[in-house]
This record gives sequence, C-alpha cells and structure tokens, in this order.
Amino acid sequence: MIAFDLGSNTLRCVAIDCATKEIVFEDSIIVKSADGIATTGNISDDAVKRIIDGILKIGSKYDIVNSEVKAVTTQAFRSAKNSKIVLDTIKEKTGIGFEVIDGDEEARLTLIAVKQRLNILGIDKSFILVDIGGGSTEIIFYDKESYISKSFPLGIVTLTQQCNGINEIKERIEKDSFGISEFIKSSRDSFGDIEIFVATAGTPTTIAAMKMGMDYESYDSKKINGTKITLDDINIEFDKLLIMDEKARKKSVGVGREDLITTGVLILEFIMKRAGFNECIVIDDGLREGVALEGCKE
Repeated sequence: MIAFDLGSNTLRCVAIDCATKEIVFEDSIIVKSADGIATTGNISDDAVKRIIDGILKIGSKYDIVNSEVKAVTTQAFRSAKNSKIVLDTIKEKTGIGFEVIDGDEEARLTLIAVKQRLNILGIDKSFILVDIGGGSTEIIFYDKESYISKSFPLGIVTLTQQCNGINEIKERIEKDSFGISEFIKSSRDSFGDIEIFVATAGTPTTIAAMKMGMDYESYDSKKINGTKITLDDINIEFDKLLIMDEKARKKSVGVGREDLITTGVLILEFIMKRAGFNECIVIDDGLREGVALEGCKE
C-alpha cells in the first residue's frame, strides 16, 4: 500500500507491506504548496509544477503505477480557491488522484500512525498529540481509545508569510486568536490528567535531529522515533537556528524549510507551555503512515 500526503509545505510518500506493517519505501520532498496562498488565495502555477515534479521524482524511485495508492491533501487545498482545477491537473499529469480531507480526518489518520508507533516503542499512556503543518496545526487528546481533536488554521507557511519577522510571529502566536489555550483547558477538563506530550511533523523531528547531531541529509527516522526533547532543548536549537547563515540553515533543516522552521519552533513551544509540559516525545510517523495503515485495513 502506497500513501501520499500532500501538505502545505511537504509532499510525503510511504509504501507499507500490509502483511507485516513494515515500511518498504519512504520519501519526502519540499513542494511549498501553500507558498503565496496567504495573499492570493490560490495554489500558484510554480507550486503546481513543484508538486507534479515531486510526484514524478518519487515515481522514478518506486513503482507507484502498478501499486495500490491512497493520496490525501490537507489545509492548503482545503482553503485554496483553485483546488479542484489544480488537483485535476495533477491527476492528469501523474495519474495520482488526491482526496481533500478535513481537519478531523487528518487528526484521526495521524492518530492511527502515532498510536501504532508508540505501541511499538512500548509506550501505553494517555497523551496530547500535536501535529504542526504548513497550513494548520492539529491538537489531539487521547486516552483509552477515546479522543478529542481540533484543527487550527495556524501553519508554518501561512503564518510566516502573513507576518513580518520573528517578533511579529511570536506576538501573533502569543495573542492566541485561534483559541488553542481554551481548547487545551476544556479538553483537560474532560480528560483529566494526561500523562505525556507527543509531537509529530517536521518541526519536532528537526529539533530532535539537531539535538542528536543530524542534518537534513543524515536524518534517520528510526533514530528519531521516541526521542525526547525538552523546552530547554527547543530553546537551545532555536538559538542555533537564529545565528546560522542561510547556507548552514539549509544544510541543517533542508532547502525550502530554512525560512519556516523557526515559526514551527515558536508554535511548538507555545503549545507545550500552554499544556503544562516541559518534555515532548517525538514521533516521525504521521498522516502518510496513517493513510497507508487505513488502506491496508480496507
């Protein structure tokens, strides 16, 4: 089963052996789907080309034509005015048809993947899960097969492009006009004490990788899964990012993310503090793995 997750910044693909649930292929390409959408309301022609080129590049590495494929896309295509025509073009050029899913379904599928990874790691505790994307952030409270989730239109691409510099980004997050603090408070009232804080997606995995001495090229998801980072770790790596020149930052976090990662760090730090946690367990598995696992069940 092959799954594609076309996010607001990254195109992610994974192939899973449904019999063993083993990952047999994975790839991730920066396509910046949401680049410019904050001002134009549309997916740009350049972004469409990057997406198509990304899919074709993955197809040159792994057989996506003669395999079962499930493909989903998220916030950028939920909000773009030209989503349908763009998705039609992508299908015509690549043969891959993407389904636009809402924030609730995005959270549900991400939760499937994270629960499985935590189970593999031998972690069986109630948790808050945060998934910081390019166009939205999902927060999920989970305990004993029960969960509450909410998607917030707060993403690293859109927020970076809406604000002028780090100070304005920080002020916008701290203002919390999206109601993250209220959601956390009401969910805690419903769930009681939550044992651990878990985070997935590019921001926490990048901080964990930097802490472990990896850069974008040497990144190893197997080593990342289960890594713990603290608020101190986040602040240390954030300070390193701030003093890096553009070349060093690209080497560390990858081309196409160098201007976005600091925004993600500020969002992660804000949510951890609001949730009352000093430590975070990082999981690499996310939406694409959840889509594949769901496809295997079907």
